[in-house]
Amino acid sequence: MHGITKRFPGVVANHDIDITIRKGTVHALVGENGAGKSTLMKILYGMQKPDEGTITIDGEQAAFHSPADAIARGIGMVHQHFMLADNLTVLENVVLGGEKLYGIGNKARQKIKEISEAYGLNVRPDALVENLGVADRQRVEILKVLYRGARILILDEPTAVLVPQEVDALFANLRELKAEGLTVIFISHKLGEVLSVADDITVIRRGTTVGTADPANTTTKQLAELMVGSELPSPETRESTVTDVPMLTIDNLQLNATDPDGAVREVLAGITFTIHKGEVLGIAGVEGNGQAELVEAIMGLRNPDGGVITLDTSDLSHAPTRKRRESGIGYIPEDRHRHGLLLEAPLWENRILGHVTEEPNSKRGLLDLKAARKDTERIVKAYDVRTPGIEVTAASLSGGNQQKLIVGREMSHAPKLLIAAHPTRGVDVGAQVQIWDQIREARREGLAVLLISADLDELIGLSDTLRVMYRGRLVADADPATITPEELGSAMTGAATGHLEAAPEDEA
Repeated sequence: MHGITKRFPGVVANHDIDITIRKGTVHALVGENGAGKSTLMKILYGMQKPDEGTITIDGEQAAFHSPADAIARGIGMVHQHFMLADNLTVLENVVLGGEKLYGIGNKARQKIKEISEAYGLNVRPDALVENLGVADRQRVEILKVLYRGARILILDEPTAVLVPQEVDALFANLRELKAEGLTVIFISHKLGEVLSVADDITVIRRGTTVGTADPANTTTKQLAELMVGSELPSPETRESTVTDVPMLTIDNLQLNATDPDGAVREVLAGITFTIHKGEVLGIAGVEGNGQAELVEAIMGLRNPDGGVITLDTSDLSHAPTRKRRESGIGYIPEDRHRHGLLLEAPLWENRILGHVTEEPNSKRGLLDLKAARKDTERIVKAYDVRTPGIEVTAASLSGGNQQKLIVGREMSHAPKLLIAAHPTRGVDVGAQVQIWDQIREARREGLAVLLISADLDELIGLSDTLRVMYRGRLVADADPATITPEELGSAMTGAATGHLEAAPEDEA
């Protein structure tokens, strides 16, 4: 890709970008949020057209008007948010839209089997997608693009929701792909993983390429500083700020769900814990083991079938969500698009969201739009939200900048309790450090935090107390000072480990 430039109203997303990718390699693309990585890959995949520049594949110049054009030239993309139909089988998902290639019967099944075996993907064609874990779903997505003949694969944040063992398995798959002459473009904010799997690294900063790096001779710190253009602060040493004052108490929380066939199953069973002022309680678990339902029950988005939820001294077990917010709960949701933002509304309206009755958004019962706009500008500056202005829509921001806006909004009202579900997902290393520092500073001032994260380094680094959730139960406790990501990952998949204790009898 040579001289790629892409402009949008008020912003230049890509400016004169050059990137050369060698066949049969894993090429990592790294950069801060809003640096232009996603735009560049959308251009390569035919989702957007560049204003300037050329794309050359195997020595031939290419022009893409749609993803179909890119697919025809052997380019496939696995998006960070999977594009699978849960109610269909693996085979049905793979052939969907590609029925003309090998039909929908035995020929398609044989092709899927051949690809799966050739690249060590180990997928079962007849498995229902809704019954698959995150790592298996990702392999289905990779299989989909290989089925369509892709020789160049774009993987966008492929390890964001994987535990260490699943990351190792993915990297083994990537090495198989590379050994067969395929080319992988690997987009990630996890720099340690980038250095372990990449053959070449290109760094993008503020819309343009600023350099390349050789993984064999580069440290994560050097790579991070190349990304942000300045030296990063040293990591903060662990200090205890935990008090003996309970802030959130969950007692014997129960939640059931009814399946389509009418069967009732436990989603949460006997969940009991307390978070004190100044304490970060981290919940570790493979996605789909009840963490999301726990957060939704605490926020009033789901009605539990039993148990008591107490904030400070107030029983909120049956309170509506608005009452819980007004009682002092800040909320960084797992899905920022569904629960955190109005994508088509301007940034200043999103700043008000969930805090309509609080200062500075309202005065004497009336919205103060001038003050809300001014405070939005403060958040944009304080949290380095990359935007041409506060009147643009939330949809126009990159995912990481959307996340920084939400974090800034929720931290701006001095909450008693912060529920942080994946607070730095999709956020670059510089912004990640900033968000962690904001949480630590608020914790020193007495904030209680419930932290849900798939980033095990984040869980271990931020938490004062660690609990492991498995199949809707809290099954083990871990000491963040001694546990390793590998041990924590094993516990999350149901395996025993030496640095874990079983949860108390009334909780497990």
